[in-house]
Amino acid sequence: MHISDQEIMSRLKSSKEKDRAFQLLVTKYQERLYWHIRKIVLNHDDSDDVLQNTFLKIWRNIDSFREESSLFTWLYRIATNEALTYLNQLKRKSATPMNEVSEYLQQNLEADEYFDGDDIQLKLQNAILTLPEKQRLVFNMRYFDEMPYQEMSEILETSVGALKASYHHAAKKVEDYLNNIE
Repeated sequence: MHISDQEIMSRLKSSKEKDRAFQLLVTKYQERLYWHIRKIVLNHDDSDDVLQNTFLKIWRNIDSFREESSLFTWLYRIATNEALTYLNQLKRKSATPMNEVSEYLQQNLEADEYFDGDDIQLKLQNAILTLPEKQRLVFNMRYFDEMPYQEMSEILETSVGALKASYHHAAKKVEDYLNNIE
């Protein structure tokens, strides 16, 4: 069953239909949000936790959604922020420098029983892990999700020009990394 975001929002505003409408929202977006989060935190279990936190935040704040952006954009912004919050908590808990967080994520990826990628995919993920956090996020959204810059701009609340520059630098770094491994 395909239901529009407008229909979901309309039902969410009705106290009688709110619970069912939220279930529809979850059904419609959980897989896309999961994979978006997974590209940020890499580990299946951590991604599930972050996704659950994302939907809790959406549920708590759905009444304050002003519909100035699309529902999809708003959901992705929350998922992105929750994933980044998770990584920041990880850094704070262990007082771990970012390069060590990247190493932690890399180890999690390699040990994750749900990662079914081949050697090339693992090398690509390792290359992506060498990127600074923002470049990694922009690279994933553009390369894997094929998200338009304008949509990314709304989600990340930054200019299209800055995103294009971030993506260009990230792609170059990934390419250099892949060209220099044996």
